[in-house]
Amino acid sequence: MSVINVTKENFEAEVLKSDVPVLADFNAGWCGPCRAMKPMLEELSENAAYKIVSIDIDEEDELAEEYDVSSIPCLVVFKGGEEVNRSVGLIAKDAIAELVEG
Repeated sequence: MSVINVTKENFEAEVLKSDVPVLADFNAGWCGPCRAMKPMLEELSENAAYKIVSIDIDEEDELAEEYDVSSIPCLVVFKGGEEVNRSVGLIAKDAIAELVEG
């Protein structure tokens, strides 16, 4: 599996109604730390038991506002359609995995 680009149109199906945990990466193309985290997320998505989605806050500002994302990169973990964990800022790959599993 690879990182899935999510928009307002497919957010409910890909995130809220997912039957596996979802790690949502709220990011922007101009954000250096966001770009630094992308390869780690791609690598994690190859063998993860959870789904990783990418949400560009410039294109999907309504989603960013709805989920109170004011700083990026912002990783939000959803399980059963509910937010269960969150991290703001660049973190290491093992910390990303722990965020979802924790």
